[in-house]
Amino acid sequence: MSTYNSNLAWRYATKKFDATKKVSDKDLETLKEAIQLSASSYGLQPYKVLIITDQLTKEKLRPVAWNQSQITDASHLIVFATINNFGEENIKEYIENIGTTRGIPTENLQGYFDMMNANITPLPDAIKSAWTAKQTYIALGNLLSAAADLKIDTCPMEGFEADKFTEILGLDKLGLTPTVIAPIGYRAEDDETQHYKKVRKSSEDLFINI
Repeated sequence: MSTYNSNLAWRYATKKFDATKKVSDKDLETLKEAIQLSASSYGLQPYKVLIITDQLTKEKLRPVAWNQSQITDASHLIVFATINNFGEENIKEYIENIGTTRGIPTENLQGYFDMMNANITPLPDAIKSAWTAKQTYIALGNLLSAAADLKIDTCPMEGFEADKFTEILGLDKLGLTPTVIAPIGYRAEDDETQHYKKVRKSSEDLFINI
């Protein structure tokens, strides 16, 4: 088994963090880059990622996250939030980014813009919200894997009140909706969960070869 897979086997959803240990700035930059490099539909990345270190803010968020101690004890709290009403203007920004990054006149990308705009902008709100939320989970997966590779603990969490997070963090003013969160840091020595054997489906049960 590769070191990468060994590190994935090492990781678990950390239930208790050591509040005295902090993720270094260097490692945080590595994790941010891993999120930045995540795949997304068309490469659009229809989300923003909040990195919360302010303890007072974390204290405010804890009661609306089922009072889970990870919120306040972890080194950083990562909040993945989708961009509301994602559509034509966001796609235009992406096209401009492609043009700048690859040295391509944006008029040469008109066909690509038209295709994405036709497929995304007219979507009903509920379907569009589900689509943008799915993209955040791809980025979350990259974070979890990259953190495990650095032996940094994580705990992906859906147990929070999105409307209260929106209110506390002022996300409505930013046009964002929180979808999933992930405290990161280092496990406490007395977190018994770390000693549980990992339970996963067998290869025979999980994979279908055709």
